[in-house]
Amino acid sequence: MSTSRPPHPLWLPGAAALASALVATFVLAGCGRSEADPASGGPGGAAPQVSILNIQPQAVTLTAELSGRTAAFQLAEVRPQVTGLIQARAFTEGSEVKAGQLLYQIEPATYEAALDSARAALAKAEANLITTKLKAGRYDELAGIDAVSKQARDDTQAALKQAQAEVAAAQAAVRSAQISLNHTRVSAPIAGRIGRSAVTAGALVTANQATALATVQQLDPIYVDVTQTSAELLRLQRDLNEGRLQRAGDGQAQVQLLLEDGSTYPLAGKLQFSEVSVDTTSGSVTLRAVFPNPKRQLLPGMYVRALVNKGVDPQGILAPQAAVSRDAKGNATALVLGTDGKVQARTLQTTQSVGDQWLVSSGLKAGDKLIVDGLQQVQPGAPAQGVETRPASAAAPSASAARAN
Repeated sequence: MSTSRPPHPLWLPGAAALASALVATFVLAGCGRSEADPASGGPGGAAPQVSILNIQPQAVTLTAELSGRTAAFQLAEVRPQVTGLIQARAFTEGSEVKAGQLLYQIEPATYEAALDSARAALAKAEANLITTKLKAGRYDELAGIDAVSKQARDDTQAALKQAQAEVAAAQAAVRSAQISLNHTRVSAPIAGRIGRSAVTAGALVTANQATALATVQQLDPIYVDVTQTSAELLRLQRDLNEGRLQRAGDGQAQVQLLLEDGSTYPLAGKLQFSEVSVDTTSGSVTLRAVFPNPKRQLLPGMYVRALVNKGVDPQGILAPQAAVSRDAKGNATALVLGTDGKVQARTLQTTQSVGDQWLVSSGLKAGDKLIVDGLQQVQPGAPAQGVETRPASAAAPSASAARAN
C-alpha cells in the first residue's frame, strides 16, 4: 500500500503559473535578439542603404596658393641734379604724371649766367681760331718760297691746333652749362602715379642728395612677388619630368589673385619668371607674376595670395572631403563598398585639396565604390546596399581651392 501524499491543492496552480511566466519571458527575449542583431544589418535583417561614388580618374588642374606682396612695375625716385632753391612745385600729390612732365622748378638765374659766360668764352675762342688759321695759311705759303723759316711755319701750325682745341673746350663748356640749366627743370623720368612731395617752394636742395624729392610708380601693369619652397619646386619639376603632371597652356602659367579682404581680383595675371637662386634664410624661391591694373585697385605693398597653376594631372582621383576622416594617428581614411557587398576600410594618401575634394595619390583606384553618405549606419565588415550618386565636377578650382597638405 502506497504511503505517498498527494500534492497540496494550493501549491500546484502557483508553480504552474510561475513556470508559464518564465517560458514566455525567454521566448520574448529570444525574439528581441533576433530582430536587433547587428550582424543581420538592420531591422528584419535588411542591410542599410548608403550613397556611393563610383571612382573614375579625370584630368585635374592643380594650383598652389602662395602668399606675397605687390610691387610697382616701374619705380623712380626723383632727385635734383643741381643745387639751388625750389622755385615752384608743378604737380598735385597722388596724381598721374607723364614722362617728361615738369615736377619742380629750381631757381635758374645762376645757371643762365654760367651759360652766358660759357657762350662768351666760345665766341672768343672762335675769333682767335680765325686769326690763327689765316696766319698759319700765310706762313705755309711763305715757307714754300723760303720767305720764312720752317720753324716759324711749324710754330703757326701748332698755334692753329691749340686754337682749335680751345674752341672744342669752349663748346663742351657751353653744353655743360646748358645741361645744368636744363636740370633746373626737374621732370618725371617715367609715367605713373606720384606720391607726396618731400619739399616745398623755397627749400634748398643739393645735387644728388640722399633724400628723394618725390617717387613716381607705374601701377599698370603691376608685379606680384610670391614665394614657394624649394622642396615644392623640386617636386613640381620631378612630376612634370616624369609625366605625372602636364604643363597647362603655354609656357606662362595663369595666376589668380586673392585680396586681403578675401575677395578675388577680377583680372588674371601671368607668371613671368622665377628667381634663379634660393633664399638661404627661408629656403624659398621668389616667383613674379604680372597683372593688369587699369583701375589702380592694386597698390604697391599690398598683401595678397596667388593661385598659381602648377599643371594638369591627367589621371587624378578626387574624393569628397565629407567622405574622408582621420584616425587617431592622423591618417586619412575612407569606407568603400566591396564587390561582396560588405564595407571595407581604406587608408588614403592625399596630396592637396581641390575645391571641396581631396586629390588622392593612393588608397583608391578606378572602379572603387566610395561611401559618401550614410557612414554612421555602417562599419567595416558589415553588409550594405549602395545607391550610386553623381560625382562633383573637377573643373577649375574655386578661390579657396588648391591648398597643399
